Formats: sequence, structure tokens, C-alpha cells
Amino acid sequence: MKTEQTRRTGPIRQVRRAALAAGVGAVLVGGVLLFVPDRSGGPAAPSPEARALAAVGAGAPAALPDLAALVRDREARVRDHPDDDGAWAVLGAAYVERGTGLGDPADYGKAEHALRRSLAVRPEDAGAAGGPGAGAASGADGKAKGAAPGGNPGALAGLGALANARHDYAAAKRWGESLRARRPAEWTAYPVLITAYRGLGDYTAAGKALTKLKDLRSDTPVLTRAAEVYRDRGWREDAEAKATEAVARAASPAEKTQALGTLGELAGQRGEHTEALGRYDAALAVTRDHAPALAGRARALAALGRTDEASRAYQSALSKQPNPEYALELGELYDSMGLDGDARTQYATLRARTGAAQRRGGVNEELVLARFEADHGDPQAAVLRMKSEWREGRRSMAVADALGWALYRAGQEREALPYAKKASEQGVRSALFAYHRGEIERSLGMAGAARRHIEEALRTDPHFSPLLVPRALDALDDLGEPAGGGPAQMDATAPPEAPTRVRKPGAPKASPSPSPKASASASASSGT
Repeated sequence: MKTEQTRRTGPIRQVRRAALAAGVGAVLVGGVLLFVPDRSGGPAAPSPEARALAAVGAGAPAALPDLAALVRDREARVRDHPDDDGAWAVLGAAYVERGTGLGDPADYGKAEHALRRSLAVRPEDAGAAGGPGAGAASGADGKAKGAAPGGNPGALAGLGALANARHDYAAAKRWGESLRARRPAEWTAYPVLITAYRGLGDYTAAGKALTKLKDLRSDTPVLTRAAEVYRDRGWREDAEAKATEAVARAASPAEKTQALGTLGELAGQRGEHTEALGRYDAALAVTRDHAPALAGRARALAALGRTDEASRAYQSALSKQPNPEYALELGELYDSMGLDGDARTQYATLRARTGAAQRRGGVNEELVLARFEADHGDPQAAVLRMKSEWREGRRSMAVADALGWALYRAGQEREALPYAKKASEQGVRSALFAYHRGEIERSLGMAGAARRHIEEALRTDPHFSPLLVPRALDALDDLGEPAGGGPAQMDATAPPEAPTRVRKPGAPKASPSPSPKASASASASSGT
């Protein structure tokens, strides 16, 4: 039996080693595929690193154990061949993916070193001929066969993916646009650009990049990205259809897990938490201990009132991937359960992990820190964080919502409202965005608009937050029934301002609608 297995796998391993030596194949990083081989010519190789290459050849994410094997293989390759630019690019891309999957930002520094080493060996404006890492098999004359002329697209795409992983969307945009300018038909530029444009709040550009990507490819990862872009536009049915098709067309367990997770996220955002739980359970049945699916399952359980199970699911997710978002969500779940000490522990964990991510990996965690500070710490610190992000061009819906909410919590409601409107009027139906806008309007005396948006939040998802839903219900009680006058008064101008009052974090119940506070609305009007 052993002899037969050796006979079967020996030639495959030789082919796989030859392909790796030539730099053919790579790893998916945030949807970026480097040096994709043509898989039509032979059977899938059984080795872990070959499985990673086969997965990315189908446009799929690589499973973490297979990815680890690929990292080891490429590390050995560059030790023996330090001038192999393709091997360095693959290694850098693999580090990015591993760092993201494990929540270990230290891998990002390794990734940057590897990718910049690749560029040093083969600058972005260099010709295509040369070493074994150029992305195509070499002929007898030593020149790459069939390679497109010019540059180092693998390193450029990898650096763009690294910038996205660090939430440095402006840098990712520069890398992606540089690659697109050199090679408009190089599909690896477009996933980088889609993520970057979404992070910067340029949803029109993200849609155009998706259209170009769909012209170049039509496989499952493209469908998953389409679902995300369509969700941003508020096209719920289209997003659901694309994600469902992605599940049906999945070519690997990792690919299917990702698509099922997207379906779970979409269901949860619609308030259909039983369906979301089923999607996440299905994802975990395919890939056990998948951290995003565990966290999604925790959200669904919390929404369904199964809080003890939810806390255990969050703890499991955090043990697999120490994501600060998960720590914030678990802390707020504990707050809603009256477990103040446990909540404080999670908030301290959040602070520690965001600090470590910045120090060890250069990761920008300003958004999650601002969300934390606004509700559980120093609202004015949250304002400063988000205003800095806004000035630097990071103007996504999430940043607009966080900035508006931080301003409200800091007692600057008039300045807050334009940002809340920007967050809630771009297409996506978010219960959280609607609730935040309603509370800001309530503080400004805009009772009709406030009632409408808080009711919209609860219609969209009656269980959108274990901490905030009770406050939303209290706010509606305080607002009472609509007054006469009809829709024309829904967005009536607020009465004159009263002195500023900074809101204390963590109040357990919404208070009656206060008088408007002093603000600095000029800067908000220029930012929206």
C-alpha cells in the first residue's frame, strides 16, 4: 500500500516542486491571486502546499494548514534562492493571508519585507524575462515563456493586499492603481481596488472595479465580492443571489465556508437571525474553528437571546483570531447581561490588542477604538480619532456613522447630524446606523424624524444590539405617539440651541429628548 502511494504521489510531487521553483501558483490574499497556474492539465496534488496552490488556481481562499505549508516551502526556497522574486512575492502574500487568518499582525512586517525584497530583485518597471520566480516556466534559452511584458505584478498586488489588511486604504489604492495603469488586464489589481475604494467610501469606484473584474473572471470569489458590493448599494436580493451562487459553485471547503459566511452576514443584517445561525453552523461544519463564522454564530445567538451560548462562541472566536471587534462585541454582550467586570476585562483586552496591532504590524484600528471610546470611554477622544480619519480620506459609511455618533456622545449633536445622514443614506440598510441617526435627531428636538429612524432600526432588525435595543425601545416610549401635521414636519428644524452637555458613557437607559446643544456644524457641512 505504501509502495503504491509512493508511486502515485512521487511524480506529482516532482511536478509540484517544478512549478514552485518556477514561481507558478501563489496564494489568495484578500481576493488577490498571484501567479495563477492553468489547472486544466492534470490532477490535483495531495501535498498541503499544492492544495493551497490548487485552491488559489480556482480563485479560492487557502485553508490555514495548507497555507502554513506553503509558507514553509517558500521560506526554504528563498533561503536557497535569495534572488527569486516570484518566491519572495508568493511568500509575502502568504504572510498577509496568514496574519489575517490568525489575527497575528506580526506577519505583516514579514510580508512587507518579503514583498519589498521581491521588488528589489525585480523592480516594478523591469522586463519580464529572468529568474525562476517570474510567473511562467522557463524555456531552454532561460527566458520566461508566455509572460506578459513589464514589471512585478505579484509584488504590487501583494503590497496592495497588505495595505488593505492594515486598513491603510489610501496606500492600497495607490498600489492597485499603479498595477492597473501598467497592466489594465491584470485581474489581481481589481480585488485590491475594490477593498480600498470601499474602505475610502468611494462606492462608485468600487462598483466600476467590480465590473472590470467580472469582465476578466467569473468564478466564486468574484461572486462573493459582488455580494459585498451589492450589499453596500442596498441591493439585498442581488447580494443574496450572488452569495447563494457562490456556495453552489464552491470548489473547495475554504471557498464554501467563505460563501456561507457571507450568506450568514446578509441574513443577520436583515434581522433573520435563525437563518443566519443556520448559515454559520453550515460554515463551521465545513471548516471547524473558522473564526469569522464563530463570531457570526455568536452574534446570531445573542440576537436570539441565547446569551450564554453566545458568550462561549465569542470566546472560541477570540481564541482562534484575537480580533478587537470580537472583544468589543463580547464586552457589550456582557454589559447587557449585567456582567460589568467581565465587560471591563474585554474592553481592556480590546485596548491591549489594538495597541499591539499598531506596534507589531502597523494596523490602523482607529475605527473600532472610536466605537469603543464613544460608548464606553472618552467620546471626545473618539471624535478626534474619527475626524483625523475623515481628513485623511477614509470616508466609508462606517466611519461616517462612528464620527456622527462620537460627536453626539460628546454633546455636539448639530455637527453630528450630517455624518449620520451620510452613513444612513448611501444604500445599505443598517439598523445601527438608523438608530444612531434617530437618537441624534431626538436630541435636536426632531421628534418625527427621530421616531421614524428608530422605528426603522427596529424594523430592519429587532435585535440589532443586546445593549442598544432596550434603549431604542425606551426612546420610542419617550417620544410617544406622532403629533399632528403629517410628514411635512418630519424633519422640522430644531429649536434654538441650549448649552453643551457631554454625555456620560454607558447610561443604562435612554433619557427624555434633551434640548439641542452647542456645536461646530461648519466642519461637518464641509465633510459631507
